[in-house]
Amino acid sequence: MRLQNRLNQYQRLYVKTGQEPVLLTVTELADIFCCSERHTRTLLSHFKDAGWINWHSQSGRGKRASLCCLKSPEDLRGAYLQELLKNGEHSAALQLSQLDPTHLNTLLAPHLGGQWQEDSPTLRIPYYRPLQFLDPLTLTGRAEQHLAHTIHAGLTHFVPGNPTPQPDLAHHWQISNDGKTWQFFLRSQLFWHNGEPLKTSQLLTRFEQLRHSARGKHNLASVIQISQPHAQCLQFDLDIPDYWLAHRFADLNCLLSHPENPHIGAGPFRLTHFSPELVRLEQHTLYTLQHPYLAAIEFWITPQLFAQKNNVSCQHPVRIILGEEEELSRVKPVRRSTSLGFCYIATNLRRGVLNEAQARKIVRLIQRSGMLDNLPIDHDLVKASKEMLPGWPIPLHDDTDVPLPEKLRLLFHPPVEFELVAQALQQKLADEGCALEVIYHEGRLWEDGELLKSADLLLGDRLIGESPEATLENWLQQDPLWLEILREDDLHNQQQRLLHIQQIPLENRRADELREHFYQWMQTGIVTPLFNYQYQVSAPPRISGVQLTAWGWFDFCQAWVPPPLLSENA
Repeated sequence: MRLQNRLNQYQRLYVKTGQEPVLLTVTELADIFCCSERHTRTLLSHFKDAGWINWHSQSGRGKRASLCCLKSPEDLRGAYLQELLKNGEHSAALQLSQLDPTHLNTLLAPHLGGQWQEDSPTLRIPYYRPLQFLDPLTLTGRAEQHLAHTIHAGLTHFVPGNPTPQPDLAHHWQISNDGKTWQFFLRSQLFWHNGEPLKTSQLLTRFEQLRHSARGKHNLASVIQISQPHAQCLQFDLDIPDYWLAHRFADLNCLLSHPENPHIGAGPFRLTHFSPELVRLEQHTLYTLQHPYLAAIEFWITPQLFAQKNNVSCQHPVRIILGEEEELSRVKPVRRSTSLGFCYIATNLRRGVLNEAQARKIVRLIQRSGMLDNLPIDHDLVKASKEMLPGWPIPLHDDTDVPLPEKLRLLFHPPVEFELVAQALQQKLADEGCALEVIYHEGRLWEDGELLKSADLLLGDRLIGESPEATLENWLQQDPLWLEILREDDLHNQQQRLLHIQQIPLENRRADELREHFYQWMQTGIVTPLFNYQYQVSAPPRISGVQLTAWGWFDFCQAWVPPPLLSENA
């Protein structure tokens, strides 16, 4: 943007001269601006007309002229930023926002949180990092996954607090007696976000695309044929029963975007603007279920406000502030919950450096030493795990005198709090005569098989959705971690057990079998939860209906903003 460039040039001048009068030639100024003398004269003219400088030139080449900067670059940016915000040019304002965090927060605060813009309720959320583009099959971030579920619909979906899949694009479904044929009956009058009617044939095409995608194929592994027996029905024929199928269709990797454009969805909100500074969603007026109460949601990407370093801390994803932080202490308490998702340590027994007894010893060292309680982590953010899920206890391993290998290698990925765990474990193993090499993997998913093969220990995290058992079953099915760390017999036994579990019609029996499977892996030392996150959403008084989801975000369809007069009287 031209204004941004002029401000940058003015800042170069201000750094050189300050606000004291100086004598300079055009040639000297051209060197400061790093441009031609002709363009320098144009800049000086603009600066003078805008009231940024006093400039008194003298005729004759090489003559020195009097120049004085009248305003600081920060004051200029603040004034123009405020003007852009008042005019509703939010993307341009955020591009301009190169102010220090304190000044920037003062300017942005009145425009964040719940607002009424042109008689439409809008929620603005300051966010600590740029967002990935919202194609469901490419996402790794928790915020992006939440947004994808807001933009895209599935045949089924989950609602907060209910582990059973609910109707979405399909209003009912039925299962044959042998569990091998599933029919999903679609609602009438469905529309894509571009206004195009949604056709059953388009969903059939999309499911065929998912069957052949790297991240979608696992959910449809038992499906041998997809058909359209009539205009508003999709039929799935399976080679073996899969009673998780309705759960799988609510999964991120089974969200149904337009088959010709993965960025067009059919969910309650549609994506209308996406830039590094601003992401805007607007209500999908043709959505068939209950319409959201908000007209629009905006993510204002302002890493300056979070003092972000070159890393990813769990603090920013877990603590979400919806408006002016100063309001929170005096009006409304924050919403909190302990996530079912957890950070875990996994052991690569397939590599052969560690055996089961040594793996159990390392877990016991972590459990018995109080290592996690002494980490320099904000314990309002994390909580040591006592169970994998409620009612799924973590076994306590007995003392064993087995010696550890002389050298081990640990791999961890974001958030950076895992580095503190790795360093503490490094010291603990050093006391046992074992040198631990620590390696950082910047990706949020385990996608590099060769890297996984080279590690003996791994630190990662697992998000848990509204249906915890289905989420963990999905983890075993989809994460490449298991292919690389499980021994051949263990991997075969897991695959056979998962096939057995998915054929059990009763949900509580499936959960019991899955719990036994994970307990066996925890007893062996293959995987152990370490701590859970403490989710927190700070809600200012002018925002209502904030309901935390299992992912630690809040249901965008339930939040609402009272009109200004009602807010003032509240």
